[in-house]
Amino acid sequence: MKNIYIGNLPFSATEAEVKGLFEEYGTVNSVNLITDRDTGRLRGFGFVEMNDDNAAAAIKGLNGQEYGGRPMKVNEARERQERSHSRRSGRY
Repeated sequence: MKNIYIGNLPFSATEAEVKGLFEEYGTVNSVNLITDRDTGRLRGFGFVEMNDDNAAAAIKGLNGQEYGGRPMKVNEARERQERSHSRRSGRY
């Protein structure tokens, strides 16, 4: 399985719509659009999980394509980096 990052989504996008875009390239195992925890509003990016062969085709076919008037950024997701807490330097 490959996890695909999809960015620059319109705030009106739905998981069903994104799933439909990716299903043109094969079976979609999951779609997870990221929302702001305070407002519940879509943050403009998410992740799609597909098998390796279909994921490569979807990345190639969808990266840069317009969706909701915006060019999507589609690539293989990278592992999440540990967040540093340097902004909390102890100053109040």
